[in-house]
Amino acid sequence: MATHINILDTVAVTEDLPALGLTAGEVGAVVEVLGDGEAFEVEFCDNTGQTYGLHTLRANQIMALHTRGQALRLHVEAA
Repeated sequence: MATHINILDTVAVTEDLPALGLTAGEVGAVVEVLGDGEAFEVEFCDNTGQTYGLHTLRANQIMALHTRGQALRLHVEAA
């Protein structure tokens, strides 16, 4: 079951991406949807709100953290 990701959604990285300095579980916000939802520009901020990363990530590299009422476990198991 794929989750549709929209602009301003909160997402988490699903795999380590050492070339980008990101690890699985890091949380960011989608600031741009690219193509037909195949890629996303995701902004990562620290606890003070300072941006420390702005990266283009493929849909399979992130997952939406809101589930619109559905159990998160269902999204993880379906991936």
